[in-house]
Amino acid sequence: MPYRKEQFANKEIYHIVLRALDNNLIFKDIDDYYRGIFSIYEFNNDIPVEILERRKQRKKEKTAGDRVSPETRKLLVEILAFCFMPNHIHLLLKQITNNGLSKFMKKFGIGYASYFNRKYKRKGYVFQNRFLSVHIKNDNQLKIVFNYIHTNPLSLIEPGWKEIGIKDPKKSTEFLESYKWSSYQDYIGIKNFPSVSERNFMLEIMGREEEIKEFINNWISYKKELNEFNNLFLE
Repeated sequence: MPYRKEQFANKEIYHIVLRALDNNLIFKDIDDYYRGIFSIYEFNNDIPVEILERRKQRKKEKTAGDRVSPETRKLLVEILAFCFMPNHIHLLLKQITNNGLSKFMKKFGIGYASYFNRKYKRKGYVFQNRFLSVHIKNDNQLKIVFNYIHTNPLSLIEPGWKEIGIKDPKKSTEFLESYKWSSYQDYIGIKNFPSVSERNFMLEIMGREEEIKEFINNWISYKKELNEFNNLFLE
């Protein structure tokens, strides 16, 4: 169960990294990814949620042709950006209720681990016991983290790109724009999981769709800022 002892402040933004125990896979197939996306949406709620019952209700309403009933939600955090990798998760979160970030991470960690262990007939921890958190202090740092999160999937097709650079920029750009398991598509006008993330704040910082694409393309073309990002964890 992931946890942190420190207190997170309301209206402040944090980059969260949640890793699998022993570098194992936490998403083994497409259903796991969908369950993860569904979980960060459903567990972002201070009202108790039973995902299985909620999914049954949605399926029943859709099968009957009824309009899906609106949910009563009390958000714990605003999910500004996210990216799911095979063995870890990146989240950019703004806390909006007292202790909301810790509650959200605990609910997600327990909920997804329960699903994962049940599906794969295993026991024990799925995630490392502590998640990494970095407090975002200014707009420049926020832009760097936004780019870093959304370019993380490049390591799946260009291993070591952060150190040696991108070999095929066109292929890399196309890959990022087609990568389903992050908030990037929604930021560049491709409807993917629009209800999961709150994008208005970041759009004010980063600009509109074409400007965001330009930021990302510049990011993967230059390596200097990657070193700047790494130094943020050492401050």
